[in-house]
Amino acid sequence: MSSALTDLFPHPIVQAPMAGGVSVPQLAAAVAEAGGLGFLAAGYKTADGMYQEIKQLRGLTGRPFGVNLFMPQPEYADAAAVDVYAHQLAGEAAWYETELGDPDSGRDDGYDAKLAVLLDNPVPVVSFHFGVPSGEVLESLRRAGTFTLVTATTPDEALAVQRAGADAVIVQGVEAGGHQGTHRDNPETDGSGIGLLSLVAQVRETVSLPLVAAGGIMRGSQIAAALAAGASAAQLGTAFLATQESGANAVHKQALTNPLFVRTELTRAFSGRPARGLVNRFLREHGPYAPAAYPEIHHLTSPLRKKAASSGDPQGMALWAGQGHRMARDLPAGQLIEVLAAELAAASTALSAFPQGGAGR
Repeated sequence: MSSALTDLFPHPIVQAPMAGGVSVPQLAAAVAEAGGLGFLAAGYKTADGMYQEIKQLRGLTGRPFGVNLFMPQPEYADAAAVDVYAHQLAGEAAWYETELGDPDSGRDDGYDAKLAVLLDNPVPVVSFHFGVPSGEVLESLRRAGTFTLVTATTPDEALAVQRAGADAVIVQGVEAGGHQGTHRDNPETDGSGIGLLSLVAQVRETVSLPLVAAGGIMRGSQIAAALAAGASAAQLGTAFLATQESGANAVHKQALTNPLFVRTELTRAFSGRPARGLVNRFLREHGPYAPAAYPEIHHLTSPLRKKAASSGDPQGMALWAGQGHRMARDLPAGQLIEVLAAELAAASTALSAFPQGGAGR
């Protein structure tokens, strides 16, 4: 990892920015104070809402932190397919006694306005999801003193990140909970994602940038494996979703280890883009029919998801979770950092003590 990022946080542990109210300032502050890199998620917020959270976080900690932005999405959704899906969801709207959302509520997530705020009020780190920002944007942030990261899910995407001029790559394996950060949403590649350790190794041979490994990591031993594969740090989402400072709905937190939810799947059911969540009724019934239409489907299902959450009904919620969800620990975020760091140290010691090539002799 380049010293510019290494100097920001003592432990190679990054708290993933989880949109939808999970990555609140209290969580990011607790992670930062414990020696990790805390993140705010600007996705689905207004520029002012993002700014207010940044101010709140700065009031909680003086340590470095990051802010994540969603890239604007191209217009290629099939309007007729969205209409058909809306018709299919009519029964859900009746069940939850709410209206479906407007699929045309916006495509750019206030990207330009948020960038303007981050250039006027620079933060230590900014990351990007769903695509690669322009070289001009990355250079502007660099001049402002901001370290930039961009998510990639394939070696080719990582190469595009390097060519654009980002400072580091977040290498996201298919095990990751929530939305896959693919640069283009291609339905033909659904389910063909690469496992994290293999992806880290491939990307390490493709680009020279520092790598942050993300996807299904729940234990310090997994962080050690990611570092051994070529990453400089690990990004954990589901592990922090379960913490006490997380802003996740209590029903969502409980579902991570609830024996009713035994596995995860990538689905378009809730947003129109591939995202990994716990398999519940909504995912089973609607996932096979959801079109590739993000953010239209996200806007369409938003009232349903909110009503299910307020009703305490996990069967209608988007229960985003990585493949390691059953390993979630109900701990304060700072304590989780301490536990992960101790596990990482123990695993690293064990790896260093193992004779080189000893298994094959």
